Amino acid sequence: MGVTRLKRKDRRNKTVSRVEVQFLKLGRNIELGSKSQMPKDSQITKNDAILNQLASQAK
Repeated sequence: MGVTRLKRKDRRNKTVSRVEVQFLKLGRNIELGSKSQMPKDSQITKNDAILNQLASQAK
């Protein structure tokens, strides 16, 4: 069987879904002790800390 090329829309959907999955993996809270624990100097970790601080001040 020959290799079929994806149409432009399908190629875009494939790329977008891959990027979305990657984004969701990065943004998800990671449990302590997890193999994939976020580095402490990661921007996402810093953002979470600031958001948690603001949320606690708002209460």
